[in-house]
Amino acid sequence: MSELLFETYGVPSVAFGVDAAFSYKYNQRHGICYEDGLAICPGFNTTHVIPFIAGEPVYKGCTRTNIGGYHVTDYLKQLLSLKYPHHMARFTWEKVEDLKMEHCYIAPTYASETRLFQKGTDEAEDKTRVWQLPWVPPPVEELPSEEEIARKAALKERQGQRLREMAEAKRLSRINELENELRGLEFLLHQLEQVQAHEIPNFLRETGYHSRQEIEASAHKVTLSLRKAKGEPKADQSEAEDKTDSSEKYPLINIPDEMLTPDQIKEKRKQLFLKTTSDGRQRAKQKRLDEESERERRNQLDEERRLENPELYLEQTHARYMELAERVEQRKRLKTNGNQTNGNSGGVGRGERLNAAQRERMRLLTTAAFDRGKGEDTFGARDEDWQLYKLMSKDNDDDDDGPEPDEVELARISSRLQEIDPTFVPKSEAEASQQGSEVPKSRPLTQEDFKIVLGIERFRCPEVLFNPNLVGIGQAGVDEMAGVSIRRLPEKDEELEKRLTSSILMTGGSCLYPGMCERLEAGIRMIRPCGTPIKVVRALDPILDAWRGASAYAAAVQSPQQTFTRMDYFEKGEDWIRGYKFRYNL
Repeated sequence: MSELLFETYGVPSVAFGVDAAFSYKYNQRHGICYEDGLAICPGFNTTHVIPFIAGEPVYKGCTRTNIGGYHVTDYLKQLLSLKYPHHMARFTWEKVEDLKMEHCYIAPTYASETRLFQKGTDEAEDKTRVWQLPWVPPPVEELPSEEEIARKAALKERQGQRLREMAEAKRLSRINELENELRGLEFLLHQLEQVQAHEIPNFLRETGYHSRQEIEASAHKVTLSLRKAKGEPKADQSEAEDKTDSSEKYPLINIPDEMLTPDQIKEKRKQLFLKTTSDGRQRAKQKRLDEESERERRNQLDEERRLENPELYLEQTHARYMELAERVEQRKRLKTNGNQTNGNSGGVGRGERLNAAQRERMRLLTTAAFDRGKGEDTFGARDEDWQLYKLMSKDNDDDDDGPEPDEVELARISSRLQEIDPTFVPKSEAEASQQGSEVPKSRPLTQEDFKIVLGIERFRCPEVLFNPNLVGIGQAGVDEMAGVSIRRLPEKDEELEKRLTSSILMTGGSCLYPGMCERLEAGIRMIRPCGTPIKVVRALDPILDAWRGASAYAAAVQSPQQTFTRMDYFEKGEDWIRGYKFRYNL
C-alpha cells in the first residue's frame, strides 16, 4: 500500500493507526473516558480489545477474535431462511442487515431469556416483532347458485340424451346393415339350391365364397351379431350342439387305448386337450350369460324401487356405491401388501399375493418340472397326465380367479348411477383426473403466511459476540477478552487494573445493540475480583468516532516523526515502516 501511495499517487506523507485507538482518543478528549482504560471495538469481521495506559495504547496487551457484525448478520440470515424457506429470496444481505440493526438486542441473561420465549408469556409476546411482506389477497371464488347448478345439470342431461340418441341411431343403422347382409346371404343360399351340381364351382367363384359351408357360417355369424345388436338373448342350444357334435369332433375319446394304434393314441390325447379347453370356454360363456341375466334382473328390481321413491333410492344407491368402493379398495390393498412377510427383508412374496387357484396352478407346474428333471421324460404316457392340462388351464379357475362379486356389483351400481344421476363421477375417473392435474395445495396462502416473525432470533444472533460457539467459532467472547487483555499487561498492578476497568469504552457499529453495555459490564464483573469498580460507556458516535479521531490527529500533526514521508520512503525503503512508531498528540 505504501508503494502504491508514494510511487503511483505521489502522496507527500502517510500516518498509520488503529481505528479503536483513534476513537478512544477522540472520546477521551470529550471526557467520555480516561487516560487509563480499555477500548473494546466489535467490528465487521473481528473484535479487538486495546488497553490504554497514560493515554497511550499498549499493543502487547491487545486481544483479538475473529467474530464481528458479519457473523451476526449471516447467522440471522441462516435462521430466517430455515424458518421461512418459501421466502428465502426476500432475505437479501442488505435487508437482513437492516432487520438486525432495527430489531436485535442483547439479552441480560441468554438462558433466562430463552426460557421466557419457550413459555410463551406476555412479555415474550411484547418482545416479538413482525415484518409484513407484500401480500395481495387472492380473488374470492363465489359458489355457484342453485340456478347455475340446475342449469349445468340440465345441460348435462341434454348432452347425455343427445349421446343416447346418437348411440340408438348408430345401433339401428347397424341392425339395418346386418339385416340387409343376412337377406343377401339367405338369397345366395336360395339361389345355390337351384344351381346344378356341375355349375356350383363357377357360381361360387362369382360370389367370392369357396363352399356352401362358408356361406352358412357367414350367415350364422351375421345372425349372432344381429341378435347382439338387438339385445336379444343368445340361443341356449350351443351347449347341446357341442354335446351332439362332440362324438363327431372327438371320435377317439370314448375308445379304450387297447383298441387304438400308437398314432391314434396321440390323436386321442390331442382330442382330450381340445375338448377340455372347449368345455372350459363353454362354462365361461354360460357363466357370463348367467351374470348378465342376474344383472338385468337386479336392474329391473332397482328400477321398481326407484319409481316408488326416487330420492330415497338415489341416496341408498350412493351409500351402497361408497361402501362397495371402500371394500374393493381394501381388498386390493391386502392383495398388494399381503397379510404376512416372506421373512427376507420385511417385504411380501409373490406367492402370498396369489389366490387359491393360482397357487394350485403354480404347485402343479413346479411338481411337473421337478418330476421331469429326475430322469427320462415320460410325461403323457398315462391318461392322468393329460388331466394336468385341465387343472392348470386358466378356464378351470374357481371364482377367486375371476372378478370378485363386490367388483361386479360395484360396476353394476356405477353404470346404474351414471344413468340416473347426471352429476355422478366414478371414483376411478375422479382419481385419474386428480393425478393428471396439478396437486392442489393443502390450503390457500393467507396474510399470516407472509409475516416474518422475529422472536428468539432478536437476541440469539447478537449472542455470538459473547458465545462464538453458536456459529462454530471456538474463541472467547467480548467479556472474556477484556479479562485476557488485562492479564497480558507487562505490569501487574491492582490499582492500574481498577483504573482500566473504570473506563471501558465501547466503539464500533456492533456496540449499538440495546443492552450491550449492561451485558458487558455483568460479564466483566463475573471474571474480576469482588468489589472491582467497573464502568462501561459507549462512544459518542460508535460508527464515525474513529474517523473523527483520525481527522483530528492528521490536523494536529506537528512533528515530522509522526508521519511516514515520501522522502523517507525513497531513502530508507519500504521495510522501514515495520518499525514505524508514532504518538497520539491530539
